[in-house]
Amino acid sequence: MSTTAFARPMRQVYTPPPAEPDRREHERSLVIEAQRGSRDAFAALVRLHQARAFAVARAITMTREDAEDAVQDAFLHAYRALDRFRPDQPFGAWLNRIVANAALDIGRRRKVRDADQLPESVATPFRDPAVDAELRARLEQGLARLTERQRAVIVLHDVQGYTHGEIGGMLSIPEGTARSDLHHARAALRRMLGDMRSSEP
Repeated sequence: MSTTAFARPMRQVYTPPPAEPDRREHERSLVIEAQRGSRDAFAALVRLHQARAFAVARAITMTREDAEDAVQDAFLHAYRALDRFRPDQPFGAWLNRIVANAALDIGRRRKVRDADQLPESVATPFRDPAVDAELRARLEQGLARLTERQRAVIVLHDVQGYTHGEIGGMLSIPEGTARSDLHHARAALRRMLGDMRSSEP
């Protein structure tokens, strides 16, 4: 299977899976088929989870390029580790932990880009046309100055809508730590936004 297929939308015709609760059974059957060696089944799993995986990766890395790299790395890792996955567990939660770790690894390997590079790469929710451009620029600069984990927690919770428990699972930290990190990330962001306003002429 081509590794580049993991990072970019696939062109095959795709029929959406059944609605819940049948969706879980559909996904479980795909996992079992993939564990038996079916590349088509794994490709179907990629299509099911690709959009959410990319959203998680981009929330952490803040750039399309790094998010694509993280998603590709994560799907490759998941493919190689699939034999150790238990099909009765939620595949998406397992995958998102791998994606988050891959994105954090990339963040540790690369320096955060300068704030003036962010407008072309920041996550979509912060580019809402209804939001004042000046405030949006401040948010982008503030987010860039947070640590990778602070940025991951605040964007995964406040933008992507994950719970503290889900974020803890993705980042391999206790739920209470995720809750505390969110509090400190919000406080740091408010403080930085205040500093930016007070430093204006």
